[in-house]
Amino acid sequence: MDTVLTKIEKPFLKKAPRFEVGDTVAVHAIVREGDKQRVQIFKGIVLAIKGEGLGRTFTVRKISSGIGVEKIFPLHSPNVDKIEVLKSGHVTSSKIYYMRGRVGKRALKVAEGQMYSDEELNVYEDGSEEPADSEQPEAAPEPETAESSETKDETKAA
Repeated sequence: MDTVLTKIEKPFLKKAPRFEVGDTVAVHAIVREGDKQRVQIFKGIVLAIKGEGLGRTFTVRKISSGIGVEKIFPLHSPNVDKIEVLKSGHVTSSKIYYMRGRVGKRALKVAEGQMYSDEELNVYEDGSEEPADSEQPEAAPEPETAESSETKDETKAA
């Protein structure tokens, strides 16, 4: 059955450059507005590659005006004109969704060998898994004894 599907899909497959998760790419997508069409370039880091065959998709993330923007592109779509690999990045994970939590320059760079930040692992500088100044539950109030209630009454009377 798989060979039949591959024979049917083969004419629709497009030549695409080899890229991996962590690479910086520029996707030239065809945008149709009314009866006009233009090419829009979307530059960003590849966060994930999913699927196989004609259904293969990849997710690209970029920071635009301080806001993270993600787009999912079908690899073999006729609306994707071309894909340029601008920079190759090395990651050890197949999905780098941890990049979503990064801000500033860290959101644009994939450091070689660095996968997670300390905040994402919930590990702090002293090696503990909870912060040193974490909220401690307050001690329960002491039950009132006969003596303590008498002294309160005396202070109120005075």
